[in-house]
Amino acid sequence: MGSTQRFSGYPLAREGPKIPYTPTVDQNPALRGWTLIIAAKLVAHSSFFAKATWSNAKLGGIKDIPGLEEYDWRLQPIVTPLIPDGVVQSKADLTPELYQRQPVDLLGRFYSAADYHELFKAGKLTPLQVAKALLPLISRGQKPPAKYESAWAVTREDLVLAAAKESTERYAAGKPLGVLDGIPIGVKDDINVEGYISHMGLPVDSSDPFFAPASKTIWPVAQLQAAGAIVIGKLAMHELGSDVSGCNPHWGTPVNWNNKSYYPGGSSSGAGSALGAGLIPIAVGTDAGGSIRNPSSYAGVYGLKPTLHRAYTMKSAVCVIGPMAATANDLTIAYRIMTALNPEDPIQGSFALSTPPSPTAKKTIGIYKDWFDQASPDILESTKLAISYFTNKLGYEVVDITIPYLQEGQYAHNGWALAEGFDHLRSGVADRSNPLKNLNHCNQLLISMGAVTTGVDMIKYGQLRALIMEHLAFLWKKHPGMLILTPTIPDAGWKIHPGDEAYGFSDGNTTIRNMMYVWLSNSVGCPAVTAPVGYVEPEQGEGKLPVGLMAMGEWGAEEQLLAWAKEAETYLNEAREGGRNRSKDWADVVEISKGN
Repeated sequence: MGSTQRFSGYPLAREGPKIPYTPTVDQNPALRGWTLIIAAKLVAHSSFFAKATWSNAKLGGIKDIPGLEEYDWRLQPIVTPLIPDGVVQSKADLTPELYQRQPVDLLGRFYSAADYHELFKAGKLTPLQVAKALLPLISRGQKPPAKYESAWAVTREDLVLAAAKESTERYAAGKPLGVLDGIPIGVKDDINVEGYISHMGLPVDSSDPFFAPASKTIWPVAQLQAAGAIVIGKLAMHELGSDVSGCNPHWGTPVNWNNKSYYPGGSSSGAGSALGAGLIPIAVGTDAGGSIRNPSSYAGVYGLKPTLHRAYTMKSAVCVIGPMAATANDLTIAYRIMTALNPEDPIQGSFALSTPPSPTAKKTIGIYKDWFDQASPDILESTKLAISYFTNKLGYEVVDITIPYLQEGQYAHNGWALAEGFDHLRSGVADRSNPLKNLNHCNQLLISMGAVTTGVDMIKYGQLRALIMEHLAFLWKKHPGMLILTPTIPDAGWKIHPGDEAYGFSDGNTTIRNMMYVWLSNSVGCPAVTAPVGYVEPEQGEGKLPVGLMAMGEWGAEEQLLAWAKEAETYLNEAREGGRNRSKDWADVVEISKGN
């Protein structure tokens, strides 16, 4: 803990064991087609096969780590920066630099909230025009299908047009609510928005009360709406949010517009697709194992996983709600509005506002070289070029660090997330005796594994979490304000395999590798942000693939991460040769709206 900030639940600063990072090769078979179907049925209907699959995934070995009994288990990694005594806080201010627009001739320029806001104020465009332009591009059920519909689960034209009309009237009266008034946004389909069903990527069962429309909008989204943002629709997602490819056989897989031969990433797959296509400047996602950061990286946009419970107190030890955006400024705007303190939430409502770093603060990057270097050569080349910019141009100092039990910690996170997933599913369905009946084959297999996790295993997962949290606290005591940098994803994209759309697929080894870096912040509750820093040539299809660089900060350090993301954006736009890329299918929403 490198500042005078007081915390509740801050870990003891204790160095962990000096364990070398020696990753082993996982042995999870890739399953597709009839092999997947047969395996899913066996695992779903036999505890013997479920336990065998669970053991093969190395979810049961954590209890054998020596010395864990010395640590109290952390069943939730809740670390809360506390509001100082006598200080009243409610929400962060939107400071003037967030209203700055990028140069109109900037290569690969995306529209920002400030762009729309200025056009609306000048009377050159209206929120109603934008809404009417977007709906035909994204709404399902049209013939031929809308070009961008795969990113969207559902739109409510009546709600969208009503909100757009009200915003247009406010601008006409010279009384806009702020920079987000009239701005189109999307919300992931596992987040409640009044009037919308939260499908969670599942096929609809009209007899199941789970699929009733929400009667209330969840707090972070309600704050965006109160600022005038217009929810254009609910964004498609990987079923149950259980994997990070984004493949969904029922709803269809959202397109990765950078290269259609690659998956969009998940589980906030629709959000990444919609942002990458230029349809919206801001989206709201969830992240229990990289589900905001993975699709942001695949799409070449920005994504923030906040501190656990910063935006909303979820019934989870690993999942958070956070913003995704086309620009770093919009990521900050969305974050500051979404995280206004909720007086009815005793955990979220007790968070002190995150504080932007002092311009004179020492800048430190921590890198665990053995872990970092597990990424593929093309990813390493792009990310190390960006880090050289941070050190040579911005004055960051790089320090070598180590973190114990990273591979074991990832297995513990996997086991925890699957157990949570089974509990959440079983708690929400009408027929608890058969909670798997509405799931695709991939999830029948995965969620069945979560069902066999024992209480002892969960305790041991919690003890390993405590060990790693205490070691991180030790690192931050030694290096105050340090940001731990890794690639967001170790490989450039996830190639689409022909035929996967029929049944989906299960490829545990590739999933684990894609989560190699992102899982840590979920397990320990820290915030992390991803920013695009380059592009690499694909192995298939047409279009270069974005490369994301990720920074993880101390609990409560969101503003420091957002400032770093802005620096990364400057590198991409101004220092990197070639600047920012934009898909050839990028939708110029402003020009389309003017045409209407």
